[in-house]
Amino acid sequence: MKISIITIVYNNKHCITDAIQSVQSQTYLDIEHIVVDGGSTDGTQEIIEPYRPNLAVYISEKDKGLYDALNKGIKAATGDVIGILHSDDLYYDQDTLSKVAKCFEQTGADLVYANGQYVDKQDPNSVKRIYPAKSYRKRFLRFGWIPLHTTIYVKRELFEKYGLYETQYRIASDYEISLRWFLNDNIKKIFLNEWVVKMRMGGKSTTAALQQKKSSEDLEIIKKYRLWGYFTLFCKIGRKIPQYILPRFIQYE
Repeated sequence: MKISIITIVYNNKHCITDAIQSVQSQTYLDIEHIVVDGGSTDGTQEIIEPYRPNLAVYISEKDKGLYDALNKGIKAATGDVIGILHSDDLYYDQDTLSKVAKCFEQTGADLVYANGQYVDKQDPNSVKRIYPAKSYRKRFLRFGWIPLHTTIYVKRELFEKYGLYETQYRIASDYEISLRWFLNDNIKKIFLNEWVVKMRMGGKSTTAALQQKKSSEDLEIIKKYRLWGYFTLFCKIGRKIPQYILPRFIQYE
């Protein structure tokens, strides 16, 4: 089973090496790593250059935003399964993709999702927020539940059958496509109860300045899929509170 990993990056010279090396350090061997650079001008391209021989695909050109960049990566992918590792992110350990592949093989899943962590930007070992998931029930979606997007791995054919990211959303298209998948009874979804990713704080939708924009797009998407409007949105926001509080009292590795 080939797994295609898509990493999108724009002007992130301080973290891109860690992301690439995290993929290269995986014990799972059948990996296709696709890096899509949005035309960085800060030296990111120069840092990527030595790694190019080990990348299956490298695209460097201007795009229309992060979801346009992701769509470029998906179109270039040839793997059986597609996952995302953003340029700020790291795999939880070297066996992460082996665990994901084993879950697909043993269960016949179309989609596998897991648990994720948000970590300090300077110290990835310092957990600031946890994002655990649980076994799927459709009713959870009405109460704002959705797995962390970078913990979701899907068969490539899901993009072919049900479409790519909708680029009219600037910051919440990952929520839209996740609902598209999780509300679809024809997609077999399996929860892998493992930590799989460490996401550095301060990403596209984790800064306070962009939360209002994200909530506005979230509400539009919630209405599109006929969930429970503001109630679902408030539940979705409220779920973040214990995610921030628990790491203060429980040590996560």
